[in-house]
Amino acid sequence: MKNRRLYVLLFFIIFGFALIIYQLTNIQIINNDLYKKQLDNLTISTVKSTSTPRGRIYDRNYNLLVDNVGVKTIYYKKNKGTDFNEQLRIIKLLKDNIDIDYSSVSNTNLKEFYSLKYKDKFDKKITKKEYLKYKKRELKESDLRKIKMERINDTDLNEVDKKEAYLFYLMNKGYYYNENIIKTYASENEYAYVANNIDKLNGVNVKLEWERKYLYGDTFRLILGNISNSSSGIPKELKNKYLKKGYSLNDKVGVSYLEYQYEDILKGEKAIYKLNDDNSYTLLKDGKRGNDIVLTIDINLQKEIEQILDEEITNAKVNDYNTSLYDGSHVIVTDPKTGEILAFASRMIVNDNGEYKIYDNSPALLTNPVTPGSIVKGASISVGYKYGAIDIGTRMLDECVKIQNTPEKCSWISGIGVIDDAEALAISSNSYQYKTAMRVANANYYYNGPLSVDKSAFDKYRDMFNEYGLGVKTNIDLPVESVGVIGDKYDSGLLLDFSIGQYDTYTPVQISSYISTIASSGNRYQLHLLKEIRNTSNNDKIGTLKEEIKPKLVHKVNLDDKYIDRIRLGFSKVMNVTGYGYMGDVPEPSGKTGTAESFKDTDDDGLIDKATISRAFIGYAPKDNPKFTVTILSPNVKYSETSDYSSSVNYKISKRVSNKVFEILK
Repeated sequence: MKNRRLYVLLFFIIFGFALIIYQLTNIQIINNDLYKKQLDNLTISTVKSTSTPRGRIYDRNYNLLVDNVGVKTIYYKKNKGTDFNEQLRIIKLLKDNIDIDYSSVSNTNLKEFYSLKYKDKFDKKITKKEYLKYKKRELKESDLRKIKMERINDTDLNEVDKKEAYLFYLMNKGYYYNENIIKTYASENEYAYVANNIDKLNGVNVKLEWERKYLYGDTFRLILGNISNSSSGIPKELKNKYLKKGYSLNDKVGVSYLEYQYEDILKGEKAIYKLNDDNSYTLLKDGKRGNDIVLTIDINLQKEIEQILDEEITNAKVNDYNTSLYDGSHVIVTDPKTGEILAFASRMIVNDNGEYKIYDNSPALLTNPVTPGSIVKGASISVGYKYGAIDIGTRMLDECVKIQNTPEKCSWISGIGVIDDAEALAISSNSYQYKTAMRVANANYYYNGPLSVDKSAFDKYRDMFNEYGLGVKTNIDLPVESVGVIGDKYDSGLLLDFSIGQYDTYTPVQISSYISTIASSGNRYQLHLLKEIRNTSNNDKIGTLKEEIKPKLVHKVNLDDKYIDRIRLGFSKVMNVTGYGYMGDVPEPSGKTGTAESFKDTDDDGLIDKATISRAFIGYAPKDNPKFTVTILSPNVKYSETSDYSSSVNYKISKRVSNKVFEILK
């Protein structure tokens, strides 16, 4: 029995040695080349290039909007073991060979430099008594340093060479492993000096840094977005997001709007080099420019609209009465059949020491809600249709409505008489909407009597408004968007206000989505700015098509087509009454005007304190086969506490913009 166990043990020992011999033979002889290559791959040291050009950005007609330009850059990366004296030696060399603006050097920078360069004098800034406290651990080293820094006076700072101090600051700001930018746009001589003296400059080097070039200047500039720079690196608030994706802290990344939204498409691929034993480099993989994007924007139309806004806003502010609280207008132009945004502009006017200045305010289109007024009546009347409160041709007397203990609510003009639903839209009857709302709420109304409505009536209105894109995010392809302000009270009078656009507020993009939905017969397409993605090209020409962005139908309004057609008929009739002239010479226009009682916070304390009047117009053309929509909003055009005069700035902008859109797109 014992012999049998011994034989089994001996068998396993021999078998194990055989496996080891086989593996050694396999590694050292049979597949030696394969394993050697794998070992090389595991032990190879590689580095990536510091900067690659991003993808280009084009408009819908392939006009180049954003390109890359190579900038001669001098930078410093601190080598391990480099002390202050070595940095000072480098600084003295740079000081005599690089022209740099050091006017922004701060007292803190100067004191920091003084504390290191004049260390003996700096250390004498404390008394023996203070030093004894330190030895007794009554003061920390940081306390001593703070005392010494506070005692550096102007006479001390006069000893400091400001250029040297600023160079020291540039070389040491941020993370120690950063490539700190010393100078961008270096001259040929400066660039050549550093390149030829790298061995003397210990950590100072040169590179071609890629920066963005905007071929249309400030046109559409804010929405194009920004990228970070190598000197500051990835912003703190975005650090975790980008590090998880494999970025380095000093990489250039999109930090706002389209550059941020489409970072994954626009970013380039860095070149990869092998670090050899002698510290030389061997190229393993070429760098590659990022893919290009084509936007839905027509940059020439955008430029014209921004110019119109600048002119009309300034004219209204300077020459019109009653515009003390008016500070700008919004314009959005879309293709209602695709959701493509053709123009996206908002401008703000500011009084700067008696001089009016215009600023790009396009982020307000996404985040600043406005009181819409009567432009929402297309959505509002839809509620009446859906819940059977009215039907096509329903007639009602336009008259003032009064709820007990509240002021009368009337239409903007009196004596309208009996009207039907389409006429109510055409003349913008408030009374028709009030009575419809009370029917939707199944309220028992009589003049000056109490009125009770249930929250469910508000829900019916909000649900229908949401279907048109009001009160919900559009999910436009930009990183920032707000919902507006949704009221949280349910008094009966507020339901009537809601029905005429005087309760909830909406962002300009939501209002644009709403009119686009009406123009496309109840089909709500997602608004978007990206039209195409293009492959990288090896020349100045645009690359081949990689992906075309198809229209995305978000929702079909839950309403019979006959009612949508009826609303469109009413919007067509508007253009012969309240909307006459708003779309200039554009053939067969449809639209809706709006006037809203609004409010403004004039002292930035977070509380509204002034009552104003806001104007709006939304429209499309041609009425039966719309090719474009316009949304024109001018908040606070009239300050209600003064005269009754109201600026016609919204009308003027709308007329000029509509004509320009038709001229460019026809």
